[in-house]
Amino acid sequence: MRLARVARPDGPCFGVVQGEYVVLIDSHPFGPFALTDQVAPLEKVRLLAPVIPSKIFCVGQNYAAHAAELGHEAPPEPLIFSKPATAVIGPGDDIRLPALSDRVDHEAELAVVIGRLTRKVPVADALDSVLGYTCANDVTARDLQLRDGQWTRAKGFDTFCPLGPWIETELDIAAGLAVRCLVNGDVQQDGTTADLIFDIPTIVSYCAAFATLLPGDILLTGTPAGVGPLAAGDTVDVEVEGVGTLSNPVMADT
Repeated sequence: MRLARVARPDGPCFGVVQGEYVVLIDSHPFGPFALTDQVAPLEKVRLLAPVIPSKIFCVGQNYAAHAAELGHEAPPEPLIFSKPATAVIGPGDDIRLPALSDRVDHEAELAVVIGRLTRKVPVADALDSVLGYTCANDVTARDLQLRDGQWTRAKGFDTFCPLGPWIETELDIAAGLAVRCLVNGDVQQDGTTADLIFDIPTIVSYCAAFATLLPGDILLTGTPAGVGPLAAGDTVDVEVEGVGTLSNPVMADT
């Protein structure tokens, strides 16, 4: 099932994507819901970020090749950092390049969407807490990341966490899923989740050991090798096999 969050005159609402249409639901997707009789062509609706999380935890250097391209060895345990909810934007929204940075990079990722309150869950049960998966771009001011010595500012600018286009609830994560980034149609990153150092159940359990995860919270699982700079005027696409494509234009901040 594909769960989308769409713009409406009376405020955002959720729907189920069925082929080329979105069928609105009568509630949120974190509990029981029913389909309504309100149907709209997918091409006619504005898709929003599928959730606005209370928190976003991210796993750094979770692909060995990406750690190597940054000059690091693979970490011995998950390396967790966070992004603020104010960084979230949806499909088609502008990634804005801040004047404070001279280099802003794309980072294509598979994102995990938490479906229920979760605290101290064992690895074996961790997937029971997952509602589904979406595409994410962990946009990063690389020069500030290197300068600051920690990652909060570099990862936290407004617009630095595109999510979408929807939540896919039926994804076989046991298989290696292709994760790609294209800039202006040219492939820059081309990896597979089979190469994750720490798998998704481990990530969920690790994060839930130190923080209570709430419905709608997001866990970014890491990016493959090939990260590179974005420029104003670019269009950046994140593709995750079985989920879809998240596309965002890039512009200078004003």
